[in-house]
Amino acid sequence: MEHSLIFSDIQGKNGGMRFIFTLIFSLFFVTISFAQNTVFEGTWKGVILRKGQTIQQGTVLYAQFDVNGSSISGYTREESFDSPYFSVKKLSGNAEGGQLSFSHIVEVKSKKTGRMKWCRFEAKLQYDVKKGYLKGEYVSTDCRNVIGNMVLYREQFELGTGDEMDMSHMWFTQFIKDYNEGLSAPEIRKMERDNFVFEPIFFDYDKFEIRETHHEFLNRMIKIVKGHSDLRVKVTGHTDSDGSHQYNDTLSYNRAQAIIAYFVAHGLSKDRLVIDFKGEKSPASTNSTSEGRQRNRRVDFEFI
Repeated sequence: MEHSLIFSDIQGKNGGMRFIFTLIFSLFFVTISFAQNTVFEGTWKGVILRKGQTIQQGTVLYAQFDVNGSSISGYTREESFDSPYFSVKKLSGNAEGGQLSFSHIVEVKSKKTGRMKWCRFEAKLQYDVKKGYLKGEYVSTDCRNVIGNMVLYREQFELGTGDEMDMSHMWFTQFIKDYNEGLSAPEIRKMERDNFVFEPIFFDYDKFEIRETHHEFLNRMIKIVKGHSDLRVKVTGHTDSDGSHQYNDTLSYNRAQAIIAYFVAHGLSKDRLVIDFKGEKSPASTNSTSEGRQRNRRVDFEFI
């Protein structure tokens, strides 16, 4: 009997532990699901592309998603680029597993020519965590053979349902340029800039040719600068102590100029770049060892 009571007690404890574990496990996944869904909350803008269109030929698209658990409601507004024609549609859908799906319910208001038709559609979109874009495919529910893709990025604005939005299409031209250059969405660019870690570019003795191993870092910096119109980068050349002061000043200038030339060749405007050179006057390490001298043969950077 005593053994039976002990066994029963253990079963009770194990059952309780299983219940607690199951509860924690369930709450964990509810939390994760909620976090995945709330990423869709807010206003977005971008482009809708019919199959076969280039991004330059796309239609301006705004969207507002209101999230309630796994349910999605809101509106889209399509606008013909640089024209007064538009369509506002109400939508509903759901979010599950990091994916947003919605369908148009009804067109609320529109303006069009006699030959235009604003198609309703249903779409499935996925958030790209790395780049910050909401991307996916759509298919029309009332226009035959109309399918395509859309790309959106999050931004704070008020989605208007009237005849005009209080927003020009200048952003659309810049968005196309940025997207084609592989830049992240604006909210991600800010994080990339804030978290960017500078590192020096090192050079061989008495040389100013850029080592290929540094190209990946330089390309990342180029994307940061391209993504912020108010940002410039200062490039400062240095040398070790071998040679005369005059020679080292020239060598440090040539090293900085080599970086400037690389940036310009990869699409940065010269007015986004500032050059400086210090010769041997600002060592990063001792010049008494070969390792220290290598650390001094460098170019440094800063955003200004």
